[in-house]
Amino acid sequence: MNNKADYSALQIAKYFIWKAAKEGKTISNKKLQKLLYYAQSWSMVFENKPLFMEDIQAWVHGPAIDIVYQTYKKYGSEGITLSVEDSDIAEIKEKELLDSIWQVYGKFDAEYLETLTHNEDPWQKARESLGDSEPSQNIITLDSVKEYYSQKLNAA
Repeated sequence: MNNKADYSALQIAKYFIWKAAKEGKTISNKKLQKLLYYAQSWSMVFENKPLFMEDIQAWVHGPAIDIVYQTYKKYGSEGITLSVEDSDIAEIKEKELLDSIWQVYGKFDAEYLETLTHNEDPWQKARESLGDSEPSQNIITLDSVKEYYSQKLNAA
């Protein structure tokens, strides 16, 4: 497996913010976190490498990337109104993967995506020893998402 990621989580986050804006929508920080989690997970399955370099932690409200949370927490639970230009996302080559993630998961709200991740093995296993402490340092490993979502794909 090639563990070298081509992007930062913030670059991929901007793509989803841009994508939402193109549809006249905004996206909350919580929903953004879940889309990033699914993008990373499916990149591991289809590309056999991480999309971005940051760890995904198993927080109480689901998978989260701390730097993305910190960057957009000022928006609270409201939509992120950052203006993202086409040039900000031009270098991203995995647009087909990201568009697929948006198509499959983007139609759901943050609460639904939180529930979805809570019912899946990678988040559950990372949370097992934690209780309700927040934020956690429990990492959802790349191996765990690759194994779990590969099995889901093969079962489909």
